[in-house]
Amino acid sequence: MYSGDSKGTVQGGGFGERSVPGTTGTLSPSVVNQLLMEFLMYFGRALLVFYPVYLTGYLGLSVIWILLGMMLIIWWKKNRKWKDIRIGTAMNFMDNETQVIHNELKTLNMATWVHFPELEKVDWLNKILLQAWPFFGMFMEKLLKEKIQPSIRLSSPYLKTFTFTKVHFGHTPLRITGLKVYTHEVDKRQVVMDLHISYDGDVDIDTEVKPPITAGVKSIRLQGMLRVILEPLIGNAPLVGGVTMFFIRRPTLQINWTGLTNLLDTPGLSNLSEPAIMDIIASLMVLPNRMCIPLIDQVKVDQMRFPLPRGVVRVHLLEARDLIAKDTYMMGMVKGKSDPYAVLRVGNIHFKSKTIQENLHPRWNEVYEFVVHEAPGQELEVDVFDEDTDKDDPLGKFRLDFGEVKKEKEMDKWFPLVDVTSGEVHLKLQWLSLQTDPGLLAETSDGCACAMLAVYLDNASNLPKDHSEFSHFKKDGKHAKDARITRRPNNPNSYVEFSIDEQNQKSKVVFASKDPVWEECFTFFVHSITNQRLNIQVKEHDKKTLLGTLNVPLSRLLNTSDMTLDQRFLLERSGANSQIKMKATLRILTLEKPEPKVILNPPPHPQPQPLQNPPTTSPTPSPSTSSYATPTAAALDSSTNGFHGDYVRDRHGSLLAADGRKTVPSTPAHIRRFDSQSLLSDNSIASSRFDLTEGAPYPDYIMNHQGTFGEIQLTVRYVTLRSHLIILVNSCRKLFACSKDGSDAYVRLYLLPDQSWKHRMRTQVKKKTVTPVFNEKFEFDMSLEEAGTRKLDVAVKNNRMFHTRERKEIGMVQIDLSQMDLVKGFTEWYELTLPRLKKTA
Repeated sequence: MYSGDSKGTVQGGGFGERSVPGTTGTLSPSVVNQLLMEFLMYFGRALLVFYPVYLTGYLGLSVIWILLGMMLIIWWKKNRKWKDIRIGTAMNFMDNETQVIHNELKTLNMATWVHFPELEKVDWLNKILLQAWPFFGMFMEKLLKEKIQPSIRLSSPYLKTFTFTKVHFGHTPLRITGLKVYTHEVDKRQVVMDLHISYDGDVDIDTEVKPPITAGVKSIRLQGMLRVILEPLIGNAPLVGGVTMFFIRRPTLQINWTGLTNLLDTPGLSNLSEPAIMDIIASLMVLPNRMCIPLIDQVKVDQMRFPLPRGVVRVHLLEARDLIAKDTYMMGMVKGKSDPYAVLRVGNIHFKSKTIQENLHPRWNEVYEFVVHEAPGQELEVDVFDEDTDKDDPLGKFRLDFGEVKKEKEMDKWFPLVDVTSGEVHLKLQWLSLQTDPGLLAETSDGCACAMLAVYLDNASNLPKDHSEFSHFKKDGKHAKDARITRRPNNPNSYVEFSIDEQNQKSKVVFASKDPVWEECFTFFVHSITNQRLNIQVKEHDKKTLLGTLNVPLSRLLNTSDMTLDQRFLLERSGANSQIKMKATLRILTLEKPEPKVILNPPPHPQPQPLQNPPTTSPTPSPSTSSYATPTAAALDSSTNGFHGDYVRDRHGSLLAADGRKTVPSTPAHIRRFDSQSLLSDNSIASSRFDLTEGAPYPDYIMNHQGTFGEIQLTVRYVTLRSHLIILVNSCRKLFACSKDGSDAYVRLYLLPDQSWKHRMRTQVKKKTVTPVFNEKFEFDMSLEEAGTRKLDVAVKNNRMFHTRERKEIGMVQIDLSQMDLVKGFTEWYELTLPRLKKTA
């Protein structure tokens, strides 16, 4: 045999060197003394329970006294149980107050700050707005007449006489229904605020298009979330370098028009519909567009308005399950299946997946990429529909803030669909950062982007009036027909069209200007930097004719400083001195890996010791123990996780506590890990540490069983307020039946390394069932740091009489709590196994 600890093996005769069946070591005096003390304590507790029964019979008292005592004990235990449940419920409410309130008030028509408890009420700010609203009306009147009115007149020849005749913003001010401030998730030199605004104003605005055509607005309803960024923070007055405002998502707008009944059918006024006005607002204040107000000269407006995106999120739309069957037959009497497809939306960008015909568990396996400008803030919206010939039926939806993806770096999970009774969508999301190192470039063949191009379109100069200005003559020298009969406009109405292969984007139209100013930003995904190029076309709005072109190879940006081109480019097929000013920035997409989880106070990992030849003086195991022999060196080398060595030196009360050797059994190849974060009981001693059947064989029905032994559901969470680790034994399913009626099952718990009899926890026995429901709670008083170093050892047993000599285990599982988020808690199903099961010869 192998040498034990530094004390050596007891050589003399006596009780100290007695060998225990199923082990290879000897018992030290300290272990024997501890074993005897715990046995005496158990015997004393049993005597304390049975002595009143004996005393009652000895004194000739009635059995009613025994029954009365039992009733009192049962009443006390039941009252204590309900008291613990009430206290536990109260503690659960204290730990999860936000979620409980949100779930209870979700269906009520409450204010925004009630629906979202993380928002703060800002009644003081609403009072300031009420006081300053008349002056805001004066500012808006000046803005409409001096800025907006000239722009409207230039937008169309039908609106050359457009005039605001009356501007009054009423007495109802804008209200802020909730405010949230971000401090930890953002840069140290900025403050980010989300303002939930609601405006139901009694405005009175009258306009005159062309006498006698008049129009007006009597009320406006606007709702949305406005993000305000204060950056950079500086050490001098006014402490903030600039203010940036924008809507993360398009707000909702309702307008009560007055004036001409067919106002929106009037030539030139059709572009004043609510969607058109929302497009105007989106071009100014909806991501990626921003409204910026610099407060110091050192801040550049273009850098504030168009910063580089935060990153890119790659979304793998994998599959869905348990969708609702929407297709019906025979007037709804027979339910069929659905033809599901998904729509993924981020702001104004949306994609539609392929449709899977007649399937409630569709598999799409499609990949989409989204540019993220604000995280947290921007959301991924996923809507699932059933495709029909008339109208598509909704199958559910869900929303995910990209701030969670940025924090986790990679997410692969099932997301439950809301507004439906069942249904989940499986997504894999990856956060890609923007890098400037060309060495990180890795072009792929799977269709995913390897880089991102951001283009800031500033302005153009000396554009031709139309294409005839630089193409007056045909090849034969004669004037073109259009040039002879068409009167040239004074200045062109121009826009710019960008394209990279099949990706196309257009700028807004600037009317009647040879030197148009656009100030817009565009982003493109790049799949091959060496082969792709940016194509730029400046076009005239009415006839879609070319005013100039430009081609920029993307490989040119790899050799520039910061992978950026910022200059004026001479246009081709244009005027002699026609130029366009823009800034193109290339960034390499790099997949970020999630940070490793931090384990508080991890247990020390022992250094592996070389195996020594067994000494000749070691006792030889008896033949009775040969069928449960200690694993050989090969079995020790095949240990998969070394878990046994982490706690064997700290065990107290175990029969192997005095022996420091690692008797780690090999793990059978057929054992399946039910949860990736759980540790099965591959290396733990099978039964309770002082079970009288420790060295006994398994029953024949266990020995001959092939397959699973069942599963157990556990809930583990840490209550910070009480400093208690709570373990809920919920239920089991598909347990191995020890008899034709099932099993008399109960659950035994140890919180390792505590393995003595007094640390043993167990549930009540559920008789004759293979799906027992326990719903029993066990609490351990310890700190969170200490709980993070423990391991939960669970065994499901079949209850047998005291005299039996057969092992009682149905299955076991062991969970490493250091790998779990105990404060958040978890509820999981774990597969039961018997790793140390070995058949006798």
